[in-house]
Amino acid sequence: MKPFGKLRDIQIAAEDGVILYAAGESLPEKNVVIQSLVESISAKKYEWLVELIPSYDSVMLVFDMWQADHHSVYCALSQLQLDASTDKPKGLHHSLPVWYGAPQANDLDQIALHTGLSKEAIINLHSNITYRAYAVGFAPGFAYLGELDPALTVPRMAKPRTKVPAGAVAIADRQTAVYPSESPGGWHLLGLCPIPLYSPKDGARVLISAGDTVSFTAIDQTTFLQLAAQHGLLWDKG
Repeated sequence: MKPFGKLRDIQIAAEDGVILYAAGESLPEKNVVIQSLVESISAKKYEWLVELIPSYDSVMLVFDMWQADHHSVYCALSQLQLDASTDKPKGLHHSLPVWYGAPQANDLDQIALHTGLSKEAIINLHSNITYRAYAVGFAPGFAYLGELDPALTVPRMAKPRTKVPAGAVAIADRQTAVYPSESPGGWHLLGLCPIPLYSPKDGARVLISAGDTVSFTAIDQTTFLQLAAQHGLLWDKG
């Protein structure tokens, strides 16, 4: 399929889907195009639209084969008018508190060894950037945030943990994230966030969506425990 507008490529994905790839000079620029595309497609309320799955620089569109085919979907999409302000990030902003160095989630020594940075420098670098949620996946509410300062780049762990606590703030490569629930994981841990990112008992509410922005603020143990209690979370004070 021939790309159009701000798209670099369009690929067929099985008999009921297409993947749209954004054009652009940088990943943030491409992601803004994808979010604008998702917004424009959603606003049309096509009867044949089943699901949109956005990622870093692409979005997968799934359609109902009884109501459309690849050609009709392509024709519909080629008529879309994207928001002229595609250079401006959309979405909500979330400021998340972090108890850096919390005993339950503390790989600061390993990160310092790998990067050559002090623990204080690691915390300052991580908390001085506004991150963009490029995609949500892996687990409900797990948002892939980027991009880290290059000085903080660390690879994934050679041997993933079998259990990472809910609320663990982590980094891997040029990405950072908050584990919304307890799960296995191979990212290096910086600390804990007391704000729930996923509430299965509240209509499966997810705090962060693709296209949102996130910043982190350092807090101490006392503040962490107070905020955790306000949100109904119980933590061992050790």
